[in-house]
Amino acid sequence: MKALLVFLLFSYMTAVNAENTLGLPPVTFPKNNPQSPEKIALGEKLFNDIRFSTTQNISCASCHVSHLAFTDGKSLATGINGLTGMRNSPTLINSAFLTSYFHDGRRPSLESQSKDPLTNPIEHGLGHHSEVLKVILADHSYIASFLSVFGINAKNINLDHVAMAIASYERTLISGNSRFDKYHFDRQKTALSFSEARGLRIFRRKANCANCHEISWDNALFTDNRFYNIGIGFDELRITLPSFLIQAKANVSEAIHNLNTVQKEQLGRFIVTHKPKDIGAYKTPTLRNISLTAPYMHDGSLKTLRDVVEYYDKGGKPNAYLNPAIFPLHLTAQEKEDLIAFLGTLTGYLPDSH
Repeated sequence: MKALLVFLLFSYMTAVNAENTLGLPPVTFPKNNPQSPEKIALGEKLFNDIRFSTTQNISCASCHVSHLAFTDGKSLATGINGLTGMRNSPTLINSAFLTSYFHDGRRPSLESQSKDPLTNPIEHGLGHHSEVLKVILADHSYIASFLSVFGINAKNINLDHVAMAIASYERTLISGNSRFDKYHFDRQKTALSFSEARGLRIFRRKANCANCHEISWDNALFTDNRFYNIGIGFDELRITLPSFLIQAKANVSEAIHNLNTVQKEQLGRFIVTHKPKDIGAYKTPTLRNISLTAPYMHDGSLKTLRDVVEYYDKGGKPNAYLNPAIFPLHLTAQEKEDLIAFLGTLTGYLPDSH
């Protein structure tokens, strides 16, 4: 009976994915973490478990809410005791296609990414990953699930198994089959209005959006998985930057340590690479389901899509590291309306979390 239920679940998931992946490439899976229905179900349970926090009320799902395309609708992520972080909660939709994780790309896989929030003092607040294992080992249903999924008994469960299960679930959060996909890939020319179709042309040409939010010939991730300084969140760092660069040449770790919390956050990708070209650079986010994921930018500083379009139209905010792809667009009022209308067509199938 159990084998039959697993087969039916797998068949259902395959059918759902086939129906809702129009416009997306195939998902690839790590060789050391293949998918299975049981592992996905375990990962979803872990993802939604509020016991993995010091206050017993924060789970992964607290910042990644299904009906908001797995964001939280807040400018900055909120964790235990109402504490707020320094960055906006990114969508987990289509995270299976990313090549690095977090706004600065500091983790290379979903498995490694899933561990960090648990011990972040603002997010889940746990002092050590062993506290996750204590919860699991006190729950017989978890022990049974890990035995079924990984073939291990209680004493062999470790955080890597937890991370693999959560990552397996997150790889199912796939969203394609939007009206854009039907128009562009399925050639349903009535799927977009005239205004939305004009917006697509503006997106790809005059507005230069597709330079970073890529549309390929057979799929569209709407991200190039690269990092850009677009001028957002640079003000406090700007003051100390000259002296910081001098210190960094001698000892980059010490120079970073001497910055305050806000200034460290504003370094962006530089924190990872220590390359001056990456100062203030952040990962290109996907635009899929963008109508559901406000507010925008890594610091949540732009509240609406109209604000975003206006920001780019003005050419961003000048600084010494502003990417050359950011320049004044001189869009007309109608072009802005069409572009915003097009962005609304990127909402596709939304997976659910229970």
